[in-house]
Amino acid sequence: MAKKKVTKRVPLLPLRGLLVFPTMVLHIDVGRERSVAALEQALLEDNIVFLATQKDISVEQPEKEDLQKIGTLAYVKQMLKLPNGTIRVLVEGLERGQWKSYEEEENFPVVEVTSFPDETERDAEQDALMRLLVEHFEKYTKASKKVTNETYKTVADIEEPGRLADMVASHLPLKMAGKQEVLETFDISKRLEMLIGRLHNEHEVIDLEKRINQRVKKAMEQTQKEFYLREQMKAIQQELGDKDGKTGEISDLKKRIDAAGMPESTKKTALKELDRYEKLPSAAAESGIIRNYIEWLVTIPWSEKTEDRLDIKYAEEVLNRDHDGLESVKERVLEYLAVQQMTKSLRGPILCLVGPPGVGKTSLAKSIAESLDRKFVRISLGGVRDESEIRGHRRTYVGAMPGRIIQGMKKAGTVNPVFLLDEIEKMSNDFRGDPSSAMLEVLDPEQNNSFSDHYIEETYDLSNVLFIATANDLSSIPGPLRDRMEVISIAGYTEAEKTQIAKNHLAPKQLEEHGLTAEQLQFTDEALLSIVRYYTREAGVRGLERQLASICRKVTKQIVSKETEAVEVTEKEVEEYLGKRKFRYGMAETENQIGVATGLAYTTVGGDTLQIEVSLSPGKGKLQLTGKLGDVMKESAQTALSFVRSRAESLGLDPNFHESQDIHIHVPEGAVPKDGPSAGVAIATALVSSLSKRPIRREVGMTGEITLRGRVLPIGGVKEKTLSAHRAGLTTIILPKDNERDIEDIPETVREQLTFKFVSEADEALEIALEGVNK
Repeated sequence: MAKKKVTKRVPLLPLRGLLVFPTMVLHIDVGRERSVAALEQALLEDNIVFLATQKDISVEQPEKEDLQKIGTLAYVKQMLKLPNGTIRVLVEGLERGQWKSYEEEENFPVVEVTSFPDETERDAEQDALMRLLVEHFEKYTKASKKVTNETYKTVADIEEPGRLADMVASHLPLKMAGKQEVLETFDISKRLEMLIGRLHNEHEVIDLEKRINQRVKKAMEQTQKEFYLREQMKAIQQELGDKDGKTGEISDLKKRIDAAGMPESTKKTALKELDRYEKLPSAAAESGIIRNYIEWLVTIPWSEKTEDRLDIKYAEEVLNRDHDGLESVKERVLEYLAVQQMTKSLRGPILCLVGPPGVGKTSLAKSIAESLDRKFVRISLGGVRDESEIRGHRRTYVGAMPGRIIQGMKKAGTVNPVFLLDEIEKMSNDFRGDPSSAMLEVLDPEQNNSFSDHYIEETYDLSNVLFIATANDLSSIPGPLRDRMEVISIAGYTEAEKTQIAKNHLAPKQLEEHGLTAEQLQFTDEALLSIVRYYTREAGVRGLERQLASICRKVTKQIVSKETEAVEVTEKEVEEYLGKRKFRYGMAETENQIGVATGLAYTTVGGDTLQIEVSLSPGKGKLQLTGKLGDVMKESAQTALSFVRSRAESLGLDPNFHESQDIHIHVPEGAVPKDGPSAGVAIATALVSSLSKRPIRREVGMTGEITLRGRVLPIGGVKEKTLSAHRAGLTTIILPKDNERDIEDIPETVREQLTFKFVSEADEALEIALEGVNK
């Protein structure tokens, strides 16, 4: 029999985050003043209040528009005031109701509520729905274990269909909107069907949780708790399609892409790859590849730039502080700074410092970076044979990564560092490509503003980089690559420069490394000069630094063992610390000799002197060459012999000397390879001396390429050769006429101690070098 609808005027009690179904008995904590007043008014009348749920739980003082229209009429059974000032109320839900009018009486709201009681009669359809609902609730109870067996029995015993539906709804994990939907469903049959559908969904969720737990449990058997939690999260997200849990990571990468300052085309590519990465599951092999690629794109500097310190005086102070000599390099750097200061837009020059080991090429590049206040990055190219080392690998390969150029830019962190390409001539090529050809684009000022790395695949601007390459031997650098660089030669140091370097740089450095102070160990200038002369034979200063380190070690041992407190190393004491002298100062001969000429050579480790010896013996004109000579030097010897034969009469020689004598040309130090075209003059002089029995002046050193007609052609490495002659104690140098312009590169202190003779014909060289010939 259907109950009648009744309209009554009752106090309103707003509920925040809570909903009460009819027939439910529930404790409610009330703390708001208006709610307390409404309860007190209800107790004064018939203990009836209307419970309406707030739409937004954050509203502190709800008005009528903040409340649900449909709620529950409830009976206040008990009130208890708690110590914290709130009131705990025990209420029992009676019937569904809908308020129509809303009034404020004093300090609480009153509403007119129309009740909607459930029908007590039921039909066969409702019986079937009730049975299904109870069956589904039983399955849910057993599967979820969130509802006790006693609760299930209580629910199963309910005979009224409306009350059954409300009781089941109160025990389901529904959100507030779902519970409100059940409360607003007045039709009991629809209410039952709705709850059957909700229970069916809960069954699927519980089954899904079981599958996830089983999968996670299986994975946990071989790992620790942390891995278990990670796998559980992964499994849940895979089932829910939650983008593999990468939401936070994607957001972070998106911010980094926006902040990287990339060109628009590159940013578009990065965002496209990010979108692909977002859609791929974490287990996909390509996911890690794309992630690594995006990481490189956002890490490389695209716009980060350091401000150049365009202070020429400061730059000059830094360069002079760190290096003695090397005036041409310093001048070039200062010129670059001056132009930068004037134009503000000059592209970075590409310098190539060529010189023997130990002359300070790398440290000079560091000083240039410091003087400009730029970041410094260095890569070594020695032994690089793979083109991908420069251009990077294609991303299709496993373990692909960018080339050394892009790696260096990442390390620098700015788009305008000083970038040192160390030992550029030591790159070689094989079946994996030619890295020197790949370097052409890097070092071409017209192309490097759009450098393309195989891994990055986006153009990268290198035009702001100040590239500095170093090399020991310019001839080993391919022509096209050499053409793109501004070559600055660093020949080596004079004795005076080495002494100053040892005094100002090397000695203080070694003292610091060995824990010594300037008071504990001092070197006299004579001692340093002695070390330079008698214990080193090099163009640079690495050997000199090793000798100073050796002395520092010995002095440190003496101080630690309490043998002494302080040491002053003089010229006399150098031999005590370093042993017998290793080299003889002045490698020139002690007297004039027949058939022994002093040639000047240029090697990758600086200049050197060669003693070229010629010996005659009875025979049939056989020419024998020894001393590990290269093909070019052998040809020079044959050319010199042909020249001497053609000038035999004018030189006062027997025209047929080659028919009765064997000629043996030897260059000592046979284990050291020797090659080059500049020994022609020295060989010819030694030949003529041996054949004419005229001694060669011991103080004369000579260099120059000779032709069959006797012309002397220009050579390279004049500065290096002159320094080696100075070290060997020679005083007169014979040079080709065309090399007269190179004299300016020689330090003035060396030029003052040498006499230069410039010749264009071999006859002139013979007049100068041979003793007893009228000049």
